[in-house]
Formats: sequence, structure tokens, C-alpha cells
Amino acid sequence: MLHVLPRRALFAMAEAAVSQTVDQWRYERPFLYPKQEAAIFDPARITCIEASTKAGKTVACMAWIFETAWVEPSGRNYWWVAPYYGQAMIAYTRMKVGIPPQIKYYNDNKLFIRLNNGNTIWFKSAEKSDALYGDDVFAVVVDEASRVRKESWWAIRSVITATQGPVRIIGNVKGQLNWAYRLARKAKQWEEEWDGTGPKEYAYHRITALDAVDAGVFPLSEMESAREDLPDEVFRELYMAEATELGTNPFGIQAIRDCTVEILSDEPSVVWGWDLARKVDWTVGVGLDIYGRVAKFIRFQMSWPETTRRIIESTAGKPALVDSTGVGDVVLQQLERDGGRNFSGFLFTQRSKQQIMEGLSLAIQRQEVYFPNGVLVDELESFEYEHTRTGVRYSAPEGLHDDCVCALALARQMLATSNIAPAEIW
Repeated sequence: MLHVLPRRALFAMAEAAVSQTVDQWRYERPFLYPKQEAAIFDPARITCIEASTKAGKTVACMAWIFETAWVEPSGRNYWWVAPYYGQAMIAYTRMKVGIPPQIKYYNDNKLFIRLNNGNTIWFKSAEKSDALYGDDVFAVVVDEASRVRKESWWAIRSVITATQGPVRIIGNVKGQLNWAYRLARKAKQWEEEWDGTGPKEYAYHRITALDAVDAGVFPLSEMESAREDLPDEVFRELYMAEATELGTNPFGIQAIRDCTVEILSDEPSVVWGWDLARKVDWTVGVGLDIYGRVAKFIRFQMSWPETTRRIIESTAGKPALVDSTGVGDVVLQQLERDGGRNFSGFLFTQRSKQQIMEGLSLAIQRQEVYFPNGVLVDELESFEYEHTRTGVRYSAPEGLHDDCVCALALARQMLATSNIAPAEIW
């Protein structure tokens, strides 16, 4: 039987397991500072942790997978997956040294550690995705996930399907064009929308070098030295856990941050943009003040009659540009009939979306629009474009939403075409 005690010792289980009987071991979890522990031991099934170098993500995951394998029924397999064999070997060696010899058998050729409760921790390379299929796995750590091929992640996801095993996805950020970055955005969005009921499927955490400095596990002088020695984009990825831009975001990551504010404007909204829900999406309304600042931000999922009523109440007679694509055309007719002539429709096509997004991009570049931190900024930063045979396609990455971006673009378009004079708002 395993007793997990408070976090005091370093990851040296040979020292931690200081007393034993035939059926009982005493184990102390290695010291983890609060933010580190909260990230790795989050109760969510799939947890994405974007962390800086030397933030302690690896040692925390070693403790997590050991504890998971130690307390569960016998005969189960657990994986530590790294991009390359050499990286898997590093984790294997550290755990082999850390776990007391009395409770393990290890194999240096096949890279596994079998605990004396009958469970096995395997250390695998993600270089060949086909080699990862076929097993049933009860927990996985994906190390340096941004450097793991997406095909390998697909294989990993398949082997935890039957077991519904938990996953910890860790690593430095490395640009935005990888599955780990996109899954982290999905996890962050899911967690923000979770109402606290039912199982927690996803979680997102970000740990920077500053967090490690504050916790006393990383010297500030070393971080500052790295800042001086490295290019800015490299430092921000490795130490600040900030994905650098790779040319697929139409707005510009830095431009988005320059237009980000902490709170909504306290001026009245003079125009509105409304993006209507489809399937599992959200209806989003953005109200802008006369200076292009977001003054109202509404996001909900309701029936169409309730949606119509809330839009009419929120806009209060102000000019509003409404998504009239698909079922939106029927909603627009209802708004015009019940709400008045302040409502106009906007049909989203590939070409019209390109035009309205280019207008929003120009406004952001010129700092003519300002928006609050939160889900709106998350969507702006995830938004991307690609060149297709028929033109430029603007959208959120697969699995994410762009409702907020579309509502903001509609509101900006309404403001730009309404010719509202400042005196009209009083």
C-alpha cells in the first residue's frame, strides 16, 4: 500500500522510501511549488502544460506517472513518450535512479521499469508513429509535445481510448503550427466554458521562468543572462512560454497585444456586431463605443426565440450588423420584424469573410479597435489564414471557435460604415 505524503523531498525515491513492511511503503512526493503541482496534478483527464525551460515540468510528471502506476491495479502499462529515443532515455535514466531497487525491475534495452506491483512504465520514442499503435495504455506523459509529430499524437490518443487513461502533455512552446499548440488552445477554451459539472475532460496551464524564479527553483540572474544572449523570439518561447508568430495570423500577435485592455469601456455602445450560433458554437455580441473600444461583450447559447429577444434587448435600437448566413437569414427577418430597422445582415462567404477580416486586421494594426483580455483575445491569437485554390481562407484552427472574432469584425465594419458623429451618442 502506498501513502503519498506532503511535498518535501527531492525526486529521490530511494531516500524517500525510508521505511517499509511487507505490504507497506512510505513515500513522499518530491517538492513541487504550488503552480507546478496544480498543473501536473490537475484532475482533468487531458492536461496541456505550456512551460518554460527549467520550470520543473519533467520532474513533476515523473512523480505523477509513478504515483499513477503505483496505486492502480496490477498488469497495466504506462507510457512516457518523447520526440526521440535519446530524450526518452534521459527520462528513463532519471526514473531508474530515483525509484528504489527493492520495488522495481528495469530493462535498459527495451526501456521499461516494472514496479513490484506488476505495473510497467515504458519509455518510447515518437519517431515512428506506426510503432505506437496497438496497446492499451492507462496513462501517458507526452514530453516536448511541440516537437512530436501529429501522427504520433494520433497514435497515442488511440491507445488511451479503451482505457480512458489520463494524459499530461508538456513541453516548451514552438511556434503555432503544431498539434500541441492547437490542442492547448482547445483545452484552454474548454476549461473556460466548463460549468463545473461532470468530469473535467481538459485543462490548460502555463508556467514561465518567472514562476520558477518566484518559487526559488530558478535563479533570476540566469534568466536575465539568457534574455541577453538569445534572440527575443527564442527567449519568449523557451523562458516565457509564448508561441512566436509564423506568419499565419492575419492580425499579428504583437498588434493584438497592443490593442488588449483589461476591462470593458465604460462608454455606451454605439454599434453592435452579432455572430449567430451553429451546432455547438456560441452566439456572440460585441458592442463598440465611438472610439472603437469594446463596451459590451455577450456570449451565450439559447434557443432561436430567446436569442432573438436577447439581441433586441441588448442592441437597444443601435445599428447592428448580424450574421445572416444559413439559418441567420431567418433570424435576421425576425429581428427586423420585431426589433426595427437598426438591423442589417452580413452573408459570410469566403470572399466576404476575407474582406471583413482584412478590415479588422487593418484596424488592429492601426490600433483603431480595443478589446478586453480573455476569450476574445484567445480567439484572435488562434485565428489563421491559408491560401487555397479559390482565394484566401480565414478561420479558426480545427476544433476551435471564431465566433468572437467574427462578432468583433462585424461590429468594426458597422462602426466604419455608420458615419456616427460623437454628438450622436449623448
